[in-house]
Amino acid sequence: MLKDLFLLDPRVIFLNHGSFGACPRPVFEKYQAWQKQLERQPVQFLGRELDNYLLQSRQVLGEYVHASANDIVYIPNTTHGVNIVARSLMFNPGDEIPTTDHEYGACNFAWDFICQKAGVNYRHQAIEVPITNRQVIVDQLWQAVSSRTKEIFISHITSPTSLALPIQLICQRAHEAGIITVIDGAHAPGQLSLDLASLQADFYIGNCHKWMLSPKGAGFLYARHEVQNLIEPLIVSWGYQSKFSSPRESTFIDFLQGTGTKDPTAALCVPSAIEFMKENHWDDVQVRCHTLLHSAIEQICDQIGLSPLYPLDSDFYYQMGTIPIPKINDLTMLKARLYHEYRIKIPCFEWNGLHFLRLSVQGYNSEDEVDQLVCALNNLLPVMMI
Repeated sequence: MLKDLFLLDPRVIFLNHGSFGACPRPVFEKYQAWQKQLERQPVQFLGRELDNYLLQSRQVLGEYVHASANDIVYIPNTTHGVNIVARSLMFNPGDEIPTTDHEYGACNFAWDFICQKAGVNYRHQAIEVPITNRQVIVDQLWQAVSSRTKEIFISHITSPTSLALPIQLICQRAHEAGIITVIDGAHAPGQLSLDLASLQADFYIGNCHKWMLSPKGAGFLYARHEVQNLIEPLIVSWGYQSKFSSPRESTFIDFLQGTGTKDPTAALCVPSAIEFMKENHWDDVQVRCHTLLHSAIEQICDQIGLSPLYPLDSDFYYQMGTIPIPKINDLTMLKARLYHEYRIKIPCFEWNGLHFLRLSVQGYNSEDEVDQLVCALNNLLPVMMI
């Protein structure tokens, strides 16, 4: 079973892969091997070999996401990458940045911080759910676009609602209007087939340690070649010296890769994670997980009498789905009871005044585990409703 290949506590029904991911045992062993290699010869590894190792890893990642290795650089996580872009772009007072009301809180904080300093309006446009039409999403977002719009920031797959947004349509329309696009792709790589070359996003920031199964601390920032000159180093270190050395085609990689001493081995394991997925026929795993998720959402919504956020026979969601539940007295208590009474780990939260669960189904999850969640909710929700 795939579950035996993961390091997760077998006593826990882990339905929260979306928060931090989970690394398979073979990939984690490769991670430890890289760390041991680093510690045996730290000067040689970090000073002379690392750039080539990272290039090889970026080449494999580039093939996986359909982008040039020269347009991708490794970063610790998506929030880090959003901060790089937010602090690099130049804004004028009165500029506007439309986003949706489905965005991840940490990234919202980053834009709030930058916008408050620059006098920029960060506009949260409501995208109404349930949703059944991609063009409706685009049209609703464009209600926040004006002549003052400098940039659009949106998620590929949203964190609170697990909604796959029509990124390609949005990027194409923004490109035609001369608007920069910054995409939070934290949840997309590994859940869906990603083709960065065709998306037309200016900046795309993704995680490898979530659905791509690499160790924690591996994310990437993709920038189209035409906009790489806009990026400044978040950390000024040795990589900055390339700006003053012999002329180069781009300082993008140097600025963001040469940021001082750190453990780079999570990024070096990305090829191992990709190979693990290939060896275990991950396309088939994704289909099985989506089918399990479809069934769970359908059963839970039927038993509580609420409608799903998206058509269940659609690609508005993949392996992660947000499920509406009735308003209850204490969401923290629901989360605690699910864990302590049923050993189920799953997020329970409020969004836009309503209550939800976010169910992640990964290759290590079974039909029996999903059934246990359905049963637990059937027991708990009636006695906890307001």
